[in-house]
Amino acid sequence: MDRSWISNPDRLSAEYNNGVGEFVTFVRGSLDVQGLTKCPCNCCMNREVHHIDYVRYHLLIYGFLKDYIHWTEHGEQSNPQVPLGSPIQDTLPCMNKQDEEMVEALRDAAGHAYNIGNSSDLLSDMHPPAEQARYNKLFEELHNPLYDDCMKYSALTFIVKLMNVKVLYKWSDRSFVALLKLLHEALSVGNRCPRTYYETRKLLCDVGLGYEHIDVCKHDCTLFYNEHKDDDVCPICGVSRYVRKKIPHKRLRYFPITPRLKHLYSSKHTARAMRWHKEQRLEEDGKLRHPADGEAWKKFDSLYPEFAGDPRSVRMGLASNGFNPFSHMSTSNSMWPVIIIPYNLPPWLTMHRSNYLLSLLIPGLKSPGKDFDVFLRPLIEELKVLWDGVQCFDSYQ
Repeated sequence: MDRSWISNPDRLSAEYNNGVGEFVTFVRGSLDVQGLTKCPCNCCMNREVHHIDYVRYHLLIYGFLKDYIHWTEHGEQSNPQVPLGSPIQDTLPCMNKQDEEMVEALRDAAGHAYNIGNSSDLLSDMHPPAEQARYNKLFEELHNPLYDDCMKYSALTFIVKLMNVKVLYKWSDRSFVALLKLLHEALSVGNRCPRTYYETRKLLCDVGLGYEHIDVCKHDCTLFYNEHKDDDVCPICGVSRYVRKKIPHKRLRYFPITPRLKHLYSSKHTARAMRWHKEQRLEEDGKLRHPADGEAWKKFDSLYPEFAGDPRSVRMGLASNGFNPFSHMSTSNSMWPVIIIPYNLPPWLTMHRSNYLLSLLIPGLKSPGKDFDVFLRPLIEELKVLWDGVQCFDSYQ
C-alpha cells in the first residue's frame, strides 16, 4: 500500500484526504466496542484515544505523524510488506520547523477541511480555481529544496527570510538584485534562488503580500481609478496624468484588507480571539478597558442590532500620520500610511503591530491636507462591500 500521502503537507489535497480515508477504513476492523482507537495526529501522537470519526477530524486538521509508516498501534503486523524503495522512503520532503510553520500559515490561508464526512464533502474547493492553483504553486515551492540535497531551506522559506532581511536593514533594490545574482551563481547548478527582484516579488504576491498601484493627479484632484483608470488627463483640472512615457506624477499604494480579515478567521490562532469582545470580555461599571466599554460602541449596537448580534462582525478603527521615508529631517518629503486596527481582539493583541492592517500608502511630497478624502476612495468602497457582508470560513466554529 502506497503511504506517501502521509508526508504531504497539503491537507486539502485529494491525495491526503483519500489516504486518511484508507487509514480510517483499515482501523475500523480493530476498534473497541465503543468505536475508540488511538489518534496518530501530530497533536495526540498515539497517546490519546478518541472515536474514529474524531480521529479522522484530527488527521485532517493537525496532520498525520510523519514517521508512523507501520500502523502497529492499529493492528498491523510489525513487518508489513512495504518495499525498501517505496516512495514513502525515497521521496519524503525535507521539512524542518520553519517549513512546518510555513505549511501551517499556507493551510490557514488556503482554508481548512473541517467536515468529517466523505472526502468529496470537504471544503477543499472553497477558493476559486485560480486562487487554489496559486496556493498549490506555493505548496510546490515549499516542497522544493533551495538546491539539491539542501536540508535546511526550501525555496519559499529562503525567499521569505531573505526579503525579511532586506526590509530590516533597508537594502536598496539594486543591492538586493546584486545579492540575488551572486547567490544564484554561488549555489550549485539547478538551484531555485530567484535571479531578479521581480521573480521574488511575484512569489510574495502569491503569498498574499501584494498591493495595487493607483495613479494620482498631480494636484490631488482625483484618482485614476475605476471609471477614470484609462484617462490620460485629470477630469477636474485637465493636467496630464504622466510626467513622461507613462510615468505618473504620483502613485498610491492600496493594500486590500478583505483577504487579511478573512485570514484572521481562517487561522485557528486568531479566530477565537476575534470573538473576545463579545464572549470573554468582562464588563464592570465605571471602568473603560476596551472600546466595547464605551458609549459610542453601545450606541452603535443599539442602532444596528443585527450587526451587533454576531460576535464575528468586525469593528475597526482608522489611523494615519505622516513620516519622512528618508530619515532626514531636512528633507520635506513625507508619506502618509493609513492603518486599520481590528477592535474585536483583546487589548494586548489589538495594539500589537502584527495586527495593524496597512491599507493605503499615500505619496508625498507633502501632506494631503483637505484632499485626504480623495485617497480614501478605494478603502471606502471596500468597506461598503464589507458592510453588506462577505463569505468567510470561521475555523473556530
